[in-house]
Formats: sequence, structure tokens, C-alpha cells
Amino acid sequence: MTRAVSLISMTEQEAIHVADVSEGIGGDATAEPGSPVELPVVDVLTGRSFITGKSGSGKSNTASVVIENLLDNGFPVMIVDTDGEYYGLKEEYEILHAGADDECDIVVSPEHAEKLANLALEQNVPIILDVSGYLEEDTANELLLEVVKQLFAKEKRLKKPFLLVVEECHEYIPEGGGMDETGKMLIKVGKRGRKHGLGIVGISQRPADVKKDFITQCDWLCWHRLTWDNDTKVVGRILGSKYASAVEDLGDGEAFLMTDWDESIRRIQFHRKQTFDAGATPGLDDFERPELKSVSSDLVGELQSISDEEERRESEIADLKQDLDKRDQRIQELERELEDARDLSNMADQFAQALLGKAEAPYRGGNGPSVAAGGEGTTGDDGDQSVLKSYDEAVAATERSEDADGDADVDTDTTAGNRDTAPNDTDSDAPADDSPTGETPTDDSSDGAPVDDVDPVTRADVAESALRFDDAVELGTREAVIEELRSRIEALPELSQGMLRHYRREGVSDPVAAHIDAGGDGDSGHAYSRHRPIRRAGVIRHAGRGHYAYAVPDLIREAYADRLDEESVREIVRAVETAFVPPAERSYPPDADPAEVGVGNGSAETDLDGEVVSPGEGDDSDGSASETEASADQPTSHLSDAARKIAERGHTVDE
Repeated sequence: MTRAVSLISMTEQEAIHVADVSEGIGGDATAEPGSPVELPVVDVLTGRSFITGKSGSGKSNTASVVIENLLDNGFPVMIVDTDGEYYGLKEEYEILHAGADDECDIVVSPEHAEKLANLALEQNVPIILDVSGYLEEDTANELLLEVVKQLFAKEKRLKKPFLLVVEECHEYIPEGGGMDETGKMLIKVGKRGRKHGLGIVGISQRPADVKKDFITQCDWLCWHRLTWDNDTKVVGRILGSKYASAVEDLGDGEAFLMTDWDESIRRIQFHRKQTFDAGATPGLDDFERPELKSVSSDLVGELQSISDEEERRESEIADLKQDLDKRDQRIQELERELEDARDLSNMADQFAQALLGKAEAPYRGGNGPSVAAGGEGTTGDDGDQSVLKSYDEAVAATERSEDADGDADVDTDTTAGNRDTAPNDTDSDAPADDSPTGETPTDDSSDGAPVDDVDPVTRADVAESALRFDDAVELGTREAVIEELRSRIEALPELSQGMLRHYRREGVSDPVAAHIDAGGDGDSGHAYSRHRPIRRAGVIRHAGRGHYAYAVPDLIREAYADRLDEESVREIVRAVETAFVPPAERSYPPDADPAEVGVGNGSAETDLDGEVVSPGEGDDSDGSASETEASADQPTSHLSDAARKIAERGHTVDE
């Protein structure tokens, strides 16, 4: 096969004879029927053409006749074969058949695109790019896209006349929407390829389905027989109404040829192709496939080296995937081992809970000195009530306690601090509808996400803190409870601690009043921002209607499952409150019984600032004023209106 075409040979063969003039409407009046019809080679190689006609009308035969004439004269072409019907050209020509089928000379992929373009343009190798055998349409489209890109890029440099033939072009450049990158590239070749020497022939049986931008750019068009109304209307718009009706009566191989170089429309009869017609409709006769010519082994070898490299890469990828699968399996094994370790950790936690249960034994009804009160446990007549009888009983008691307290760890609204909350009250830091501003305050330091409820002091919290002490079993859990609550409170900002002191004094109050009382302003956004850390710490609880209650005593009771007497509770409360309550305010615990602390009978009380005052201070009476009277006479001039209202309504609030 000749692989080089000189400019001399191209000028010597300036036209190719492909058809003869035919009789009938549209015939050439200046030529007798049977006169030869020739196409200029340069215009065919570098121009844009459209060949159309219904199935069986001869459009593929016309394309083959043009290709055979070009190959006879040594001009290279590339055929995009969508139906696998052009391999019959190998009966007469040494042409490379590349695609996905075993009958192809070489199986190619998008990685072969550059090499195929090099063979076609630089080595003059005619190529059939058979895309009919690819199972994945995306693979075929990608292959065609990459090949056309390479041809277009190389032709900008080479400027060599070359023809690209595309079968079923309506699949790539449809008239409607949905054109992909491949179609856009073919349109680009149709509009700009001529400048670089790259020509294109589009073939379709449905002209109405082909993008009109492509058809109107063509230099020569062949209209074979068409019968569908939409298709004949396209003929009428481009050629004229008389051709729209005449195109329905054209014979096989007959067509209207419209050319720009001589501005003519001729009715012609194309020659029959000389090579095997692989696209002919099968009949009853036996099918005999002719002997086909083989291409040079050197050409196949160059492409095969690319295939081998691609197979090597695919093999490496497969090995990497296998390694990843093994690593995934190992990760799953490690995750299972981690889960087992967590189970062991849970067992260790249960063991710690058992020790904790044994350490709590003095609070299970014994009458001896309380360890939580600072005394040492005793054994005697009530010894059986002071300690658990066995380790198994300790484990069982711990598990029962965990089951009983399980729901409490989920939602703090179900604890004792909120037992009286109305069902419709919402547990939120935002003010209710009756808030002063009527708006939901925002947190200057957060993104406005809702605040989750904080769990109370649970047995697990106590166990974790208790195990920090070497002598935890001997000392019991008093220190653990105190340390847990103090650590929560000490972590609060200073102004938030001041708000907590307000709740301690008032029992039940709202965030704005607490913020003002602590030295802040009356801005609700600032108030709720400083209020949020207190609630997260769990030391206050929602009491309904935008109010919150001081919760430290309840947390202590819950930590001991209500097994402590009130004196022990108050003692632990006082120990916890040393973290944030000044000494002057520690005289009486906030939940003390008025009869026990002498309210109303001359005992000392604390004012809103925590200072100890005598019964007669702020009162013109003899010091026997009731608690309500004393509260009403407290100095409130230094407070804002919101804080003063809180002070005036006393310590009892209807929740």
C-alpha cells in the first residue's frame, strides 16, 4: 500500500468519476443522460458533505464509491463505522480495521487515539474505526471524541487534505437537544476543519434529525430517496418544492447532487461499489465472505504495544484493588476487635460500678455515722444494712440501678428537677412568647444551633470520679459527687457563675433577671448567651414558661438515688457551693426548711447580695417580721426593673 501522496499526484488526479447524469426532474439540461459526473478531489477531501436517503436507497453505496476512488488514487480516509459494514473494503485495499470485535485487526480504546491519528495523517494509512462492537456507548463516544481531537490538532500543523466519514451522524449531532462533547467536536470540524485541510462527510437516513447547523455548512449534498414528510420538507426548504416531491420517486443509487463549486443541482445515478457489500440485507443465498487483505504487522505491532501497556496498567489497578480489599477486610477485623475491647471496657465499668455499690453501702439504710458526712462507717447491730452481703449482690444492685436510671441519661426533663413541668412547655433556652423582647435571642458566640439537654450526675459520673482516688472504696462517693459538681461549676465563666448565684437565691427565675442580677445588661441575646453554659452544666433545669430552677440539691439526691437524709444533702450542697458562693451567702442552703434556719423567728438571713443581715435590719419592727416582710424590705435600688421584680416576688414562685 502506498503510504505517501505527493502534491504532484494530487494535482494530476484532480477529480474522481463517481456517477453519471440521469433523466428526470432535476436533470442537467446541458449534459446528455449518461454523461460522467466528477467530483474535485480537493473539495471532497477538505470540504463538508452530507449524504442522506432512506434505508436501501443507496447512500452507503455512494459513500463507498467515493472512498474507493480516493483509495485508488492513494488519498487517506478514516471511516467511523457504526454498523460494521465497511470491512468489505479490505477485499481490495490494505486498510486498518480497528475496533472492539475479534474480527478487527486490532482492538483499540481511547488510549490509542493519538497513535491512530499519527497513522492516518503521517503514515497515510486508511482506517476503519469500527465502533459497532463496543458494549458501552460511552466508551465508543470517548474513543471517537479523542480521535477527532487528535486529527483536528495535528491538521493545524500538517495542513494535509484528509477526509473523515461519519455514518449515522444524527446520533452524534442531533437536531434536538442532548448533543454531547463528541457532537460538538464534529460541528467544530464542519465549521473550521476546512482551513486546516480536514474534511468531513456525514451520512444519515433521517435528515430531519440532523442538526441544521451542520447541513447548511456543507459544500456538496446528495439527496437519495426520502418518503417521510418531515424529511421531504427539509428537501423542499433547501432545494425547492419541486424536488421535495421528486425525491420520493428516485431509484436505487439515484440522487439529487447539489454542489457549491458549480452552483448546480443535478439528478445523477451513482456507480456500484467494487468491493464486498457487507451492509447488504441478507437473502436466502449462502453468504460467502471474501478473502480480506491483511495490514502490515508493523502497524498492528505499534498499536499492540499500546494495548499491552494498557493491559499492564489494568493489571496493576486490579492488584491495587485486591490490596485495598485485603486492607478493608483487615480494617473490619480491627473494628471487630475494637468492639470486643469495648465490651471488655464495659465489663470493667460494671466491675467499677460494683465497687461503687459496695462503697455506697453505708447509705443503704444504716443508722451509723455517715461517710458522706465526714464520719467513718461502723459495723454493729446494723452492720447487715451498712454493707452489701456479697460482691454478686453489688453487681446485681448496680445493674438494677443502671436499668432504673437509663432513661434519665437521655433527657434531663424527666428528672426530679422538672417533674412539675407542663406537657406543652418547651425545653429551650429561647424565651417564651411572653418574653420581654418577643424574639428568640441569639448567641453571639455560636451559630445558633439548639442546645442539647445535659445529663444529670449519674452513677457512671460518680464511678469515674470516685476511681480517681486510691482510697475510693474507703472514702465512699461523697468526694466524687462534690468533685464532679464543683468541676462543672468552676468551668463556668465568671458572669455565668453570678447568674447561678442568682438562681440559688431565688430558687426559680428567668435568664434576663439572672443576667442583670449578676452585673450584666438587659439585652436578652447577651443574657441567653451567658445562660447557656449554666444549663449545659446541668446545674439548673427548665421549670416552664421560660423560667429555670436551681438544681444542685436535686442532682445530689439523684446521685444517691434519694437514699441520703436531708441533712447529708445540705452538707454536700454546702461543700459544692464553696466553688461559687461567697462565704457571706453560705449561711443557709437554698432548699432549707424555713423552720430549720429560723426564718421568721429572729434568725440571721442573707440579702440579695449575699450579705448576712440581722432580723431587725431594713425593718422598723422589733425583728419579728415574717420572711415575706423581710424580703419586701430588701434594698433593691441597685437592680434593674426586671431584677427588682424578681426580688419583690420573694422566694416562692408558682411554677
